[in-house]
Amino acid sequence: MTARRGAITPAEANRRRYEELRTTGQGATIGKLPPLTLPGSVPIPATAIVHQEEIPEGWYTTMRVRRGEMLRLADVAGTATPALIAWRETDPSERINLPDTVKVQWTAALRRGRVILSDMGRVMLSIVEDTCGAHDALIGGSAPDAEAAQDRPWRRNTRENFLAAAAKLGLQRRDIPSCLSLFAPVTVDTSGRLRWDATKKRPGDLVDLRAEMDLLCAVSNCPHPLHPGPRVGPILAIRHTGRAYGSGDPCRNVGAEAIRAFAFTDRLAR
Repeated sequence: MTARRGAITPAEANRRRYEELRTTGQGATIGKLPPLTLPGSVPIPATAIVHQEEIPEGWYTTMRVRRGEMLRLADVAGTATPALIAWRETDPSERINLPDTVKVQWTAALRRGRVILSDMGRVMLSIVEDTCGAHDALIGGSAPDAEAAQDRPWRRNTRENFLAAAAKLGLQRRDIPSCLSLFAPVTVDTSGRLRWDATKKRPGDLVDLRAEMDLLCAVSNCPHPLHPGPRVGPILAIRHTGRAYGSGDPCRNVGAEAIRAFAFTDRLAR
């Protein structure tokens, strides 16, 4: 049988339905997104710091972050592009899921007000403060073959760092999910190519990631695959007790998808 002239194919109908849902989801969310954090506006009191360390170029760290605590990552020199992965501490089979994070929120533009989901649909981390607003959820971290292709086989890379980090936490290669690259201003040009926009990076940029469950986290400080320079600067990682936002919480009421994910997450804590 041939389709009637002018009839909509199933693929076209599905595409139209997707566009309707995307428009509704984005329209209900974008107006509720809080502004980016002003530099210098959210100092951490010394009494709130649980742990602090500097991660040099090429190195990594692991840490436990409790529900309600925050992990601040600061780009000291304005050149770093740290990669982050996380697991639920009590059941590491639940882990960060960037594809679902992008799909559920109808956007790959993660910034203040957005959340980072697990593969169980729960909120693992909330981006409660963010001076940069340019983070990459698509490309992933650096790998040994790519470094060798650029005549940099000596340089440490994100893949091997995460293998070492996972082993320290009692996990294996199969437990490593795709990573979120912070302070990584990846944009898409008119031809669909991924580009690096260095104008969106500056020294001292920071994000505060609030843990919505007890987490195991790993952070690797290696150059992003699109990073144009040969070196990156250090990252300051601060685990702190956080602050109370009350009804003005920057993430909990941003769109129906986030509200449902938080409700699902809160049941886990009860």
